[in-house]
Amino acid sequence: MNKLLVSPSPHIHSKDSTKSLMLDVVIALLPAVLCSFVFYGWNEILLMLVSVGSCVLLEWAVTKYLMKKPSTIGDLSAVVTGILLALNVPYTTPWWVIFIGALVAVCIAKLSFGGLGQNIWNPALVGRVFLLVSFPTYMTTWSQPQGLFGADAVTGATPLGVIKEGIMQGATVQDLMGQYSYSQMLFANLGGSAGEVCALALLAGFVYLLCRRVIKPWITLSIFGAVALTSLIFWGIHPARFTDPVFNLLTGGLILGACFMATDYVTSPMSTKGGIVFGVGIGFLTVMIRYFGSYPEGVSFAILIMNSVVPLLNMWFKQKKFGRK
Repeated sequence: MNKLLVSPSPHIHSKDSTKSLMLDVVIALLPAVLCSFVFYGWNEILLMLVSVGSCVLLEWAVTKYLMKKPSTIGDLSAVVTGILLALNVPYTTPWWVIFIGALVAVCIAKLSFGGLGQNIWNPALVGRVFLLVSFPTYMTTWSQPQGLFGADAVTGATPLGVIKEGIMQGATVQDLMGQYSYSQMLFANLGGSAGEVCALALLAGFVYLLCRRVIKPWITLSIFGAVALTSLIFWGIHPARFTDPVFNLLTGGLILGACFMATDYVTSPMSTKGGIVFGVGIGFLTVMIRYFGSYPEGVSFAILIMNSVVPLLNMWFKQKKFGRK
């Protein structure tokens, strides 16, 4: 007679693992990473190596020597954090600044909460915001893309920064928008973080994640919808003061944040309804910060604020139990 083995739930098995999911995210980020190498050259390659290497090394050291636990670098989550951190800073950022960002992202935002799956905020964004507050000169000094074999870098503000500063000096949006085209924003941004250089590369990675069923589209689409609707309202009321929806969708770190950081499993709601509310909140806050805040960009702050609300959203919008209709 065979013994009946009873074990705790869950009893559903899947071929997916943390490593396989993180590997898919790395693959999805490759188009944006390659574009950043082509547009920003060897500095960006070095920055990426320092960022990823620092995140992996710090996670290995902390888990082994401080937490006395088996190393978790094999799940590739530290690699993803390093790539995202490098894509969120200017390519002219000194290596020691990016190391500090990796230290904050991995050791404070992730491991101090117990490691992957227990952190409240997206680690890469915590590292990026810490650097923005602590080293504003390095984090707001932008250079135009010069290519892998291009000339010396030319300093210049991002489109969001140009519009923000111009409006403060009394210019209209129409006057300032003459130097930009939507095709430039879609194919190659005119300066900014490395992750802003090509919207199409980021969207290609997003489509890959959808095809692989790594993420669901609701959070990203709700962010895009909220940004478009909110900016459409303000633009319709005062087009000389506020930018149009297409500009807000294609500029800054919106696509990178909406596709790769807001959709983080750990720091986003579990239910579809909660995810939609989460995305709408991010989109609305992003536009409010861009229009009325001190910084021209607001995606990082918006995602971190809504990360803090996720426990409430999980409580308000409960996921249906498996097997229930």
